[in-house]
Amino acid sequence: MALMVRKQVYLKKEHALSLKRQARARGISEAELIRESIARQIENTSPPQPDPQAWARAHKFMLALHAQGPIANRPRRWTREELYEG
Repeated sequence: MALMVRKQVYLKKEHALSLKRQARARGISEAELIRESIARQIENTSPPQPDPQAWARAHKFMLALHAQGPIANRPRRWTREELYEG
């Protein structure tokens, strides 16, 4: 058996009942059904695709802000180091 890591999850009541029924009907444990479901989900999931229109809108917005130039009579209230703080 492969090395397993124990995880605890919370399920909605209807999901728990469905899980119990499906596992019983297939003659496998609930844990095995969960593992199969996770594996299937991971196999069938492709990475999210970038949204070119969203990037175009964001770029247009940034260019508009840049075109405004510095805001007069309003000093910067942050430091470069603050930008990198978690």
